[in-house]
Amino acid sequence: MVANFSRNAIVNFHNNHLWHDENPHAILESHFQVQFAFNVWVGIIGDFLIGPVFLPLRLNGASYLHFLEDELPLEDIPLMLRNRMWFMHDGAPPHFSLAVRQFLNRKFANRWIGRGTQRPNHLWPARSPDLNPVDFFLWGQLKSLVYATPIQNEKDLRNCIIDGCERIRNTPGIFERVRQSMERRVEACIMAAGGHFQQLL
Repeated sequence: MVANFSRNAIVNFHNNHLWHDENPHAILESHFQVQFAFNVWVGIIGDFLIGPVFLPLRLNGASYLHFLEDELPLEDIPLMLRNRMWFMHDGAPPHFSLAVRQFLNRKFANRWIGRGTQRPNHLWPARSPDLNPVDFFLWGQLKSLVYATPIQNEKDLRNCIIDGCERIRNTPGIFERVRQSMERRVEACIMAAGGHFQQLL
């Protein structure tokens, strides 16, 4: 799954207040002259966090296919797990290109989930991130680590993303807790007959 990381993250300045007995003369930067951002791919397989992989800011079908064919970092995943793993992505336009779908059909046969799969029971409904651990867990956790301190430049942002992934990767028991959360989410989804279930968690 791909997420965008930029210099200034997303902050609601309307609700950001500084209370103090005296004037603290605090300055809060809200806009920057120099802007930069990255598209980042990260995956989860069992107890493995894969990535991060930095993708082009303007991602299209050709660049996403290049990533899948040449950069998808699966070499640290045990072969037995790699041969049984499922690949899942959302319905973003680069994921739907014909070349990408043909590649996934060859590489993962009937083991990929997303828009355009040949198997109707493997379609992924639009706007349904609640059952994807990368969406319901990883992006929020990673962004809270990345933006814990102000980002100064592109190198700083890149290093914070890499360091954040390492911290998550090395947190004992974290992926077991993600699996437990996934089980609760599946049960809540079934109870809601496939409807919205976030309020049931």
